[in-house]
Amino acid sequence: MYLKALEIQGFKSFPDKTVLNFGEDITAIVGPNGSGKSNISDAIRWVMGEQNSRQLRGAKMEDVIFGGTEKRSQMGFAQVTLVIDNTEHIFPTRDEAEVAVTRRYYRSGESEYYINRQSVRLKDVNELFMDTGMGREGYSIIGQGKIDEILSVKSGERREVFEEAAGISKYRHRKEESERKLERTQENLVRINDKIAELELQVEPLRRQAETAKKYLVLRDELRVLEISVWLENLQALKTGALKLRTDFEAAQADKNRAQDALDAVYAAAEDCAEQMRACDVRAEGLRSEMGALESQAAEQESEIAVLRTGVAHNEESLERLAREMEDSQGRADGLQSQMDALERRAAEIERQTQQMQTELDGWLAGAQELAQQAGSAAQEAEALRAKEALSASAAADARAELSALQAGMDAALARRTAIGQELAAAEEKLEQAQHEAKENRHALREAQEDEQAAANIIQGHSLRMEGRRRRADETQQEKLRLTMALKTLTDRIALLGEMEKEYEGFSRAVKLVMRAAEKGALRGIRGPVASLMETDPAYTVALEIALGGGLQNIVVGSESDAKSAIALLKQRDGGRATFLPVSTVRGNALREQGLEQETGFVGIASRLVRYDRQYDGIFQNLLGRTVVVEDIDCGIAIARRYGHRFRIVTLDGQVIHAGGSMTGGSVSRSAGVLSRATELAALREKQGGLEQQLHQAEERAAETARDLKKAQYELDVAKEQQRQAESRMLTLEGRKNHYDVLTESLEASCGSLRAEAETITARTAADRTRAQSAQETIDRCEREVQALRAEAGEKLAGQSELLTRSGDLSQKITEHKSALAALQAERESALRSREDLAALRADMEADRAGRGELAEKFRRSNEDAQAEIARRTEQAQALHAAAQEKQAALDALSQEKLALEARRTATERESREANDTLLASEREVSRLEQKLNASAMEEKQILDRLWERYELSHSEAQAQRVELESVPKATRRIAELTRDIKALGTPNIGAIEEFERVNTRYTYLSEQRTDVERAMGELTGVIDELTDQMTKIFAEQFRLLNETFQETFLELFGGGKARLELEDESDILGCGIEIKVQPPGKQLKTITLLSGGEKAFVAIALYFAILKVHPTPFCVMDEIEAALDESNVVRYARYMRRIAGKTQFIVITHRRGTMEEADVLYGVTMQERGISKVLTINLNDMAKELKIK
Repeated sequence: MYLKALEIQGFKSFPDKTVLNFGEDITAIVGPNGSGKSNISDAIRWVMGEQNSRQLRGAKMEDVIFGGTEKRSQMGFAQVTLVIDNTEHIFPTRDEAEVAVTRRYYRSGESEYYINRQSVRLKDVNELFMDTGMGREGYSIIGQGKIDEILSVKSGERREVFEEAAGISKYRHRKEESERKLERTQENLVRINDKIAELELQVEPLRRQAETAKKYLVLRDELRVLEISVWLENLQALKTGALKLRTDFEAAQADKNRAQDALDAVYAAAEDCAEQMRACDVRAEGLRSEMGALESQAAEQESEIAVLRTGVAHNEESLERLAREMEDSQGRADGLQSQMDALERRAAEIERQTQQMQTELDGWLAGAQELAQQAGSAAQEAEALRAKEALSASAAADARAELSALQAGMDAALARRTAIGQELAAAEEKLEQAQHEAKENRHALREAQEDEQAAANIIQGHSLRMEGRRRRADETQQEKLRLTMALKTLTDRIALLGEMEKEYEGFSRAVKLVMRAAEKGALRGIRGPVASLMETDPAYTVALEIALGGGLQNIVVGSESDAKSAIALLKQRDGGRATFLPVSTVRGNALREQGLEQETGFVGIASRLVRYDRQYDGIFQNLLGRTVVVEDIDCGIAIARRYGHRFRIVTLDGQVIHAGGSMTGGSVSRSAGVLSRATELAALREKQGGLEQQLHQAEERAAETARDLKKAQYELDVAKEQQRQAESRMLTLEGRKNHYDVLTESLEASCGSLRAEAETITARTAADRTRAQSAQETIDRCEREVQALRAEAGEKLAGQSELLTRSGDLSQKITEHKSALAALQAERESALRSREDLAALRADMEADRAGRGELAEKFRRSNEDAQAEIARRTEQAQALHAAAQEKQAALDALSQEKLALEARRTATERESREANDTLLASEREVSRLEQKLNASAMEEKQILDRLWERYELSHSEAQAQRVELESVPKATRRIAELTRDIKALGTPNIGAIEEFERVNTRYTYLSEQRTDVERAMGELTGVIDELTDQMTKIFAEQFRLLNETFQETFLELFGGGKARLELEDESDILGCGIEIKVQPPGKQLKTITLLSGGEKAFVAIALYFAILKVHPTPFCVMDEIEAALDESNVVRYARYMRRIAGKTQFIVITHRRGTMEEADVLYGVTMQERGISKVLTINLNDMAKELKIK
């Protein structure tokens, strides 16, 4: 068994580690199309050194790495290991019993090869498999296209397989290698001749250069001793100065602390002043509130006074109105009295007239009686009738008098009724108007009460809102003050750091000189110190400062010419030394260590922890590319040990582990470096922007809260004014309500009285009308009776005309007299009744006037009470105004106190500015001294670095070479002289002495080499000829054997027919093509190109089997080479493979059943998960034993 196992990981469709252990004889690999079977043969071909990606069915070599699926991510490398049994020493160069060949390929394009876990070259792998039949040009792997390829290509292109089978591949490679060596030797001979000619031209110039160089060395040694001594003197002076600087620094630090304490005290005083001002504001607000309350109460009192005065005015108006009404009533009463007196006089007159007329009437009646007696019986009868007539006439006269009296009374009543109606209408109109105005007044009073309540609610809400807004205003003001002070402190610090940065504090004198010259335009191409071209996070500042060290002061320039100009300037101005980094030339490589990023405590490669312009990538890769930053010293030690101290490691707190294992550490200043300053400045500027934004927002909030407070105060004042107006209006309306209540009551009483009088007159008029009707009826009846009696009396008195005439005249007089008497009597009764009515009316008017008098008295008393209340409230209002004036005086005193506090605060602010300026000056002095200390330390370091860079001497070693100087200036002058002398020598070739010796030696050596090369050319030519003879003999013999074996194999596989291999040019056996001619059974002899596809495949299989019989390979991988065969030929192919399986191990990738049946072990390849191949194993021999199948 030769091929023992195949281990695949990350190769094509096998992402997981997959191991295939191969048994004896035949192993079949089966599976559906696309499952990854052929990837196994590709893996074997690839691990054996295949470099052509197309032979691996890919576009580029990266395609062999697992590319990922929907569920699995892609892998970063592919690895295949082939384990081969070497117990029979098929690899003569290897003594191990087992040889494991491994190939690993990364996506970055890097390849690694291992033999038994030892790293080797691809060439070593190719030489291992050469002439074993297992090489990438051999026949141990027969792929899907190999069958068609060997039959389809030109005859000359088939030689590789036959040469591998013949075993002359190693001879051909040796011949080709010898030919290449011969070609190189010829090239070497040409170069040697050229160099000899060139050296012949160098000898004399080198002799002159060597003499100059020897003189230079003498001067240089003297210069070396003097420079070392001067530098050490300067170093000692720097250390002495550093002690004084340290003392000054500590004193400045103490001054700074005192200035800080003074500033803190001033800030505390300012805070106390602000607190007192806030307390003043609070007291002032309280006084304003109290004064507002007092003024509000005074306004309420004044409103009440106004209401009372309004009531008094209304009462005065009512009194005037009542006076007018009482005067009118008195006038009417006097008029009624006059009427009553007139009626009484008329009644008396009527009584007198009645008595007189009654006397006259009695006389006339007696005369009538006398006449009646004179007339006799007829006359008596007539007289009786006349008497009756007279009585009827008298009755009619009485009735007519009564009717006239009644008519007069009714006319008077009608006139009074009309007057009462007018008075009642006027009174009702006044009452209706008063009631309407009272109703409107009540409605207005309700609205005023509602407005007053609403205003009270609004005032309560505004008061709460005012309190909240005042509190927010105080808070925003405090926040604004705090932010203003913080921003000022920050701005001062930024100004200090900016000034230091602008002045290049902390940089060496040489850096300052170069940068100032660049700023003035004297130098071009100066980009700046390394420290000013980079940024980093504060967490990495210390580590990067330590990592860069003096490199922070290196000056980046555009090109070498820019650096040259800057160096010339430093030399011209004696400005010291500086290191320049041209962007055009400085390059660096980033550290690449596998697995470094996964190490515990790893922070990052230093060059990746800084931010810079990409054009400086070479600079920072050079300075920091091979420096690793770790968390602490323990992590650093562990990583350094694991990677063999191959690179420098710096911890975050500044401890260093150098490449090689040395360590540097100790305490580190976290704020003294220029990078720390730049980082702090960047952080402070970023913080300044945030503070400015916060201050702007605080100012906006303060302005907004002030506006809100002012608005709320205005709304509160408006609400209070509305409340005062509502209260004043409410009090006014309440006074009017009382007035209207009295007025309506008076008018209602008047209306009632007039209605009662009207009703009385109406009732009396109705009764008089009834009596008048009755009187009219009486008149009508009496007149009818008079007519009847008169007529009858006329009949009785016919012939007694004189008597009748006398009687008639008398009767007429009696009748008229009685009528006049009745009229007088009726007039008297009417006058008496009218007098009674007028008396009753006068009594009512007297009662009404008494009521009005009482009402007027009530109004007068109300006015007296109101005037007393006005006086009392006026006194209270004056007291409230006086109290408000006192509050105003207290408020004015508080304003004066606040002005004093303002002045004090202004003074405090001035003191704070002065203290801040003092602190700033102290900080500037501290920073200046600190930077001087740093600069001194840097200069010390530069001197030590210069000692090391120039002469590779440490301080102690330099001390050993130091000489006593008479004086430093004299030594400096001598150094200048030596420098001029050395400069006068030009640029000496220090190695010219050795170069001269070397050129002579080399000239002699090359002459000898030319002889050796010419001899070697002859030897190589002999080797090539010998190898050609060996190859010709071996190939001729092996080709003969292969041809015979092919004929036998063809005959056995085809069951007849003929086949042979022919050389196209036997005179050029090593260069001619090989033709394959076959004659299948029952067909004519023809070339292979004329065969069918199945015949071609079978012929190729026969050829490969023939090769395996002549030169068996340890194993043979065949990938579906029988795919074109029919079932019968598949069976022949499989059986023949079984026959020769004793000498060669077969690994067959197949779909054909006949092939599977001959296999000892089946490997099934499946793709249960899309894109992922899995392998299943079935050992058919073991199954046959278990199932007892033979």
